[in-house]
Amino acid sequence: MMGAHHAITGAAAWIAVAGTAPYLTTGLDPVGTVGVFTGALVCAGAALLPDVDHHNATIAHSVPVVGSIVAGAAEVASGGHRHFTHGLLAAVAAYFGSQALNLAVVHTSHHGNIQVGAGIATAALIAFAAKALKLTRGSWALPWLFGAAIAAAVLLWSPQQILWLPIAITLGYVVHLLGDGLTTAGMPWLWPWHPKPPHWWQNIPILNTIWKPNGYMAFPILGDAGSLREWVLCAFVSLYVLYCFVYEGFWAFGVNLLTLMK
Repeated sequence: MMGAHHAITGAAAWIAVAGTAPYLTTGLDPVGTVGVFTGALVCAGAALLPDVDHHNATIAHSVPVVGSIVAGAAEVASGGHRHFTHGLLAAVAAYFGSQALNLAVVHTSHHGNIQVGAGIATAALIAFAAKALKLTRGSWALPWLFGAAIAAAVLLWSPQQILWLPIAITLGYVVHLLGDGLTTAGMPWLWPWHPKPPHWWQNIPILNTIWKPNGYMAFPILGDAGSLREWVLCAFVSLYVLYCFVYEGFWAFGVNLLTLMK
């Protein structure tokens, strides 16, 4: 999948879990309007994390020089693109890593304990999402300012909202893996173990595209990454996100208006 498509599917996944729009969301983890909007951006950014092992991915271009160095180091450390970072083991690591962010806390006299680790992660992930979805234009610094502003606002005035961060990061990460699993390249789900199919399997059409000779697995209904089918799917996903955002915005406005009228 392309970077922007990973991001929009990550946002959609969070909205489906945390949103309140009728019929199209589950409400499994209701977090309020701020949590829906902020979480969607965080989840969108987290859906880009597995591609940190690619030299041309969004993260590699997020900061001049530094982004390329980080991506290059990740590519070497993971053994290349679509290796460690694209397995279930990496998703588990993402969950525990995001939980560990809550340990980085700074105490202040005015705002109490501030979760610095969670704040930095939130700012970075929103910056990645903003760049991938082209929410900001121009300088590379604008997405970071955008992310930092939102993260600071949440931490200072609504810190309880950050409690959902590990869920959003893990969900976004897993959604990326599922998206890539729908393309022809396949996924090393059980990395570092790559179970190879038996020889008779490799000679059967369709089956040999699902369980590949190299041990990767796929359900390639989208074809190659960037295919027309992928673009069509993500166009509908984008409409879904837009609808839910509009609903959440009007719902919050209506609730606030009724509160003021009482």
